[in-house]
Amino acid sequence: MADKLHFSLVSPERELFSGLVDQVDAPGSEGDFGVLAHHAPFMTALKEGQIKVYDAGRVTTFDIRGGFADVTPDGLTVLAEHAVEAA
Repeated sequence: MADKLHFSLVSPERELFSGLVDQVDAPGSEGDFGVLAHHAPFMTALKEGQIKVYDAGRVTTFDIRGGFADVTPDGLTVLAEHAVEAA
């Protein structure tokens, strides 16, 4: 089994997602980026756009407005100013 990334998406209202995934793509303020397991640590601001969560051939999409992404050895945490699962 390939390594998995722990991803958590939190908005002021609630935690929208938490789990192990293959990849996450997010809209960074300085450009879109993707995160896989064992990514180098960094922190960045997020702009309005979509977060795409890839796992086992499925893609789950969330619409976000602003916030921060924090990549650590433990995984990726996104603190979004506003987030909803895309229809």
